[in-house]
Amino acid sequence: GFPDDDPDSDIPANDPNLLRNRPLLDRAIVISAGVIANLIFAYFLLVVQVSVIGFQQINYHPGVTVAGIADNLSTAAGKAGIQANDIVLAVDNEELGSAKPAIVKLMAEIQTHPERPLTFKIQRGAETIDLQVTPDANAEGKGQIGVKLAPNADIIIDRSISPIDALVKGANEFERVVVLTFQGLSQLVTNFGETATQIAGPIKIVEIGSSIASNNIAGLLQFGALISINLAVMNILPLPALDGGQLAFLLFEGLAGKPLPMKIQETVMQTGLFLLLGLGVFLVIRDTANLSSVQQFFK
Repeated sequence: GFPDDDPDSDIPANDPNLLRNRPLLDRAIVISAGVIANLIFAYFLLVVQVSVIGFQQINYHPGVTVAGIADNLSTAAGKAGIQANDIVLAVDNEELGSAKPAIVKLMAEIQTHPERPLTFKIQRGAETIDLQVTPDANAEGKGQIGVKLAPNADIIIDRSISPIDALVKGANEFERVVVLTFQGLSQLVTNFGETATQIAGPIKIVEIGSSIASNNIAGLLQFGALISINLAVMNILPLPALDGGQLAFLLFEGLAGKPLPMKIQETVMQTGLFLLLGLGVFLVIRDTANLSSVQQFFK
């Protein structure tokens, strides 16, 4: 809290040490302190993780791995002779490539060819074989073969070898997360209809965090860094009720040579606060209703 905001303060209004009477740069630094603290904390978390645990990196290889197969020889995969841990390299002589798009491409080929034969190029151990697979048609008329697919990839743990290396690798990961955050924000603005449903409130964040803690507690540090960076980025946006909104007022003051009238500033900030609280309440209600435990209760 600042004495500027205390109506009962006995400090004279023209005291040069009140925040509102300080130079523009001083006020900008104070207002930005929360954002700066979020960024420093996120970087600290990433440095600790790469020093103690390391970062998980995925090394993709060509093709798609058959992670599991239905225990039923009557499925298309069973009839064709596909086995668990087989790697599908190509379909009808068209290479699938590497990374996640390979799964999307394979699934699209299967779903669009119900009751129509496809030639799978399979890597099984050291040998490569061709198998003819005829997807079954599901209730929706799409093809299915009865397998569980996964990327063909290895997980590598990248851990720092020295304090300097930890600082460098932490900085690289920090840059990557910041870029991803801005990309996600850009998608929210340019494609709001499809991405708005992915906005998460406090309830959803806790649910995701608890899921990470139960499956891979090491990922909590990166998740914490992600949240902290997101808070910093959102808070610096020039929106009312956020630090970015206050900085926008300072920018106007610097360009115009005088501040906006206090009445206008208060109206803008109060309106922004009302909208922000309304959004927060909406997200809490929506995320609570979507919790699996709540949905089970009403079943």
